[in-house]
Amino acid sequence: MVEKFRKKYTVTSILKVLEIPRASYYRWTKGFGEYRNEHEDLIIEICKATKYRNGHRKIRAILKRDHHIHLNRNTVQNIMQKHHLQCKVKPKRKWKSQGESEVIALAPNILNRDFSASKPNEKWVTDITFIQYGSETLYLSTIMDLYNNEIVDYKIYNHQQTPLVIDTLQDALDKRNQPEGVIIHSDQGSVYTSYTFQNYVKEHHLISSMSRRGNCWDNAVIESFHSKGIPIL
Repeated sequence: MVEKFRKKYTVTSILKVLEIPRASYYRWTKGFGEYRNEHEDLIIEICKATKYRNGHRKIRAILKRDHHIHLNRNTVQNIMQKHHLQCKVKPKRKWKSQGESEVIALAPNILNRDFSASKPNEKWVTDITFIQYGSETLYLSTIMDLYNNEIVDYKIYNHQQTPLVIDTLQDALDKRNQPEGVIIHSDQGSVYTSYTFQNYVKEHHLISSMSRRGNCWDNAVIESFHSKGIPIL
């Protein structure tokens, strides 16, 4: 079935419909003499050395520059997808509101780049980034306590809509026994400016704080955490 439809659909999509784990499929194919490119081991080694932060175009350039190996871009991409070596974390991209109305008056920048806290549950920062996992894009929502930079809670969903940030905040509050008066700082993404999120913040007696538009330094701690790379899933 995979061989029959793989020209039209990705292997991941086919296996998802068939409810077959990717690992099982590739173990099965290897057992039947799966073709292996002579440069696969080198590509795996380069990806490990660069901490899985580069896409296939960059890996292809490294092969050409450092090893004088000229491979087709699609060949490098296929090998990286085969071994799940695609770039795991990419810079956060902007997205448009997905049906949520924005709050008319945005929350002020209460945090004002003061990333220190004298006690737990005084200041939390939150953000969303996306993770490329093979051919699938996942979205990571994280909440960090600035008292000790501990990750209070995180959620990984296949969408970046409001339930992602609501569920993250709800679990964080549950884990910390429903603290009140916490400053929850975010950027001005549509999920954070939505009525749903802002009302949730008010109902739980939290204080909303937001970065200035287009100023990543106002939420630098969590932005830096995401940019350093997330452990392989």
